[in-house]
Amino acid sequence: MSDVVEGVFPPLSGVLETGLYVEDLPRARIFYENVLGLRPMVADGRFCAYDAGPSSVLLLFLRGATLERVVLPGGTIPPHDGQGPLHYALGIPADMVEPWIAHLASHEVAIESRVTWKGGAVSLYFRDPDGHLVELATPGLWANS
Repeated sequence: MSDVVEGVFPPLSGVLETGLYVEDLPRARIFYENVLGLRPMVADGRFCAYDAGPSSVLLLFLRGATLERVVLPGGTIPPHDGQGPLHYALGIPADMVEPWIAHLASHEVAIESRVTWKGGAVSLYFRDPDGHLVELATPGLWANS
């Protein structure tokens, strides 16, 4: 007999990793490290993992380099890959919107859009070198943020 109860789900604790696929890993690393200030936790020729805040990791994968299984002592990572521009958001403190605008301008990163949401949260949108849409968002964007 199963202990599964219809409509009852085991808990989730959040999104641990967000993965992006890039054409040129060294170019992407320059952007993420020099513009966004992220620091690599681990890297090799096919990927780089960044600390993106509490319990959050941003993974950059060289497009096409993860199409083979990776066998590790503890198990196997299945093949994966992705195409096209994706979107993700990083949280910033509410009082850091203007400093981020100035910082991005100093790196010649164009802000595509600025949105002030109904509850007062602010989002800044811009692109990374691979065309992914990066959002910097202040608290209150979502009911759980």
